[in-house]
Amino acid sequence: MQPVSMQVSSRPPRSKAQGAMKLKRWLSSPLAAIIAIALLWQALTVALNVPTRYLPPLSHVFADAWSVRDALAAAFGRTLLETVLGFFAGSILGVAFGVMFAYVRTLERSLFPLFVVAQTMPVVAFGALVVMWFGNTLLAKVVMALFLSFFPVTVNALRGLRAVDPSRVGLMRSFGASHAMLFAKLALPSAAPQIVVGLRVAISLALIGSIVGEWFGETVGLGVMLLQATYTEDMVRIWTTIVACGVMGSCLYWILAIVEKRFVWWKAAN
Repeated sequence: MQPVSMQVSSRPPRSKAQGAMKLKRWLSSPLAAIIAIALLWQALTVALNVPTRYLPPLSHVFADAWSVRDALAAAFGRTLLETVLGFFAGSILGVAFGVMFAYVRTLERSLFPLFVVAQTMPVVAFGALVVMWFGNTLLAKVVMALFLSFFPVTVNALRGLRAVDPSRVGLMRSFGASHAMLFAKLALPSAAPQIVVGLRVAISLALIGSIVGEWFGETVGLGVMLLQATYTEDMVRIWTTIVACGVMGSCLYWILAIVEKRFVWWKAAN
């Protein structure tokens, strides 16, 4: 009877390999980058004794945020509401104009240049007009967010619809597809990845529009906190507001990325 030879595998256990892959994936994630920047911020400001008037330690920012947590939560909620409403309205309007410009060339030639000119208007000047038109109301801030967010959605919707493969259009027409079916089954799904790119830009611009709109007579909001801190030269409060705006923008962008992955799953195939 011959002895049975035992072979020792040189490969690491599967659990260790999976753990290493998960660790590598986490280290390359945005969350890891944010934590690294936060730790570096705190360490450098303390080690180099950076004056607070230039850059306060992150621990001071967190302490200030906790001391005004109720007011900060109310301001955060108000700005979030304005941003989300303006973003949704701007997205719907942007897709609608993109579709019209893609299929009605006369509208594109006559109106699109006006949209471009409107985007060169100073945001502060337009904000003053909006407040005079609609008053110091929630609607005025939503209109500001809409104004800044609809244009990138329009441009990307137009580009996406214009980039539809003509051979696919011809194939569907050969099978008797109507114009409505071509749009619903081919044009819109093909343009969806490009539209999502515009939505990513629009969500950040909507936040900027809400904050700028709050500078014109609002009583609550992150823009109000930022303006008040600027008047009093409270550098810690300014950074508290900046961090709060960054958190809001990151969360909205993350939610949009999840929606994109869930509903535009064919993007990778394009």
